[in-house]
Amino acid sequence: MSKQLRAMIVGLLAAAFLPHTSASGAELTVKVGIPRLQVAEYHRPYVAVWIEKAEEQKILRTLAVWYQIDPEKDDGSEWLKDLRQWWRRGGREAATPTDAYTGATTVSASPSGLRVAPAMPIDAVTGATRPVGEHRLVFKVGSAPLGTLVAGKYHLTVEAVRENGGRELLRVPFAWPAAARLQSAVQGKTELGKVTLEIQP
Repeated sequence: MSKQLRAMIVGLLAAAFLPHTSASGAELTVKVGIPRLQVAEYHRPYVAVWIEKAEEQKILRTLAVWYQIDPEKDDGSEWLKDLRQWWRRGGREAATPTDAYTGATTVSASPSGLRVAPAMPIDAVTGATRPVGEHRLVFKVGSAPLGTLVAGKYHLTVEAVRENGGRELLRVPFAWPAAARLQSAVQGKTELGKVTLEIQP
């Protein structure tokens, strides 16, 4: 066997066992800033983070919902409807007992094929309200709650509302799949600080 042929065979075998990079191994990192506000009575904001198709502006995936879950206090899920945009665009279904949530399965009976979930809380999605500061969330493609995304244009959307305070909604546009590492950010003005999206293909 010639040296050239032997080298070619070794190269092919090595390539066959190397990990392949694809969208299925991608990660989305979301950073949400909660600003410090100089107010007489401060309550931590309720926050919803979701992905929507750019042309539809309907929830495709709910990635995170932060609300009051202290069992010694009132049921905070009663006030999730105050996250008005999230609630109207699909949050109502997410907070209502329905089919099992997988983050990767389309429910055809739901409007526009929205993913639906059991009543709050939802594993890997819901959590307690967060203090002032930057909060980092990492989502793996193919795993709940992100699941898989078809090629297209999307918005990462973050909405915040605070008791005795205001509300704010920010969108970070992005295209999927990403050909290279992407970082994009928008700056809030009232209830949100900087919201950053990083995509690692």
